[in-house]
Amino acid sequence: MPDTKRDTLTGAKQVRPYIENISEATAACLFTMVQGNVLALGLSHLYIAAQTGIFAGILAAAVILFAKLKNRKLVSLLLAVVTAVVDYFVHPGMFGSVATEALVTGAAAGILSYIFSFGFSKFRKSQDSSEHSGNDMPL
Repeated sequence: MPDTKRDTLTGAKQVRPYIENISEATAACLFTMVQGNVLALGLSHLYIAAQTGIFAGILAAAVILFAKLKNRKLVSLLLAVVTAVVDYFVHPGMFGSVATEALVTGAAAGILSYIFSFGFSKFRKSQDSSEHSGNDMPL
């Protein structure tokens, strides 16, 4: 009989890099676009940020998975570069020169990725230990 719990967990582990990179790139783009003023956030900002985040997150995660990158600094740097390039093409910059906002967005995505990687790794370790202990906690 197939172990559906194990199959579900394996599938979740394969999707995690995509979700993490998409959320980091989206958050970076969203806050950079409004220059940190969260009161100015609107649905149009979320729509543009989601486009940047989805494209950048999927591209970065695909490269990370195929290249089997494990180094946090390299992963963060890759996400920063990909986010900057995607942001540049998704929408025009709102401040500075043509590429300034894209560069700031990429840098913010890289920094978020590096900071959050520590939290994600701690969360993964706690999930892995609960899997092996027989504790049936939800993902």
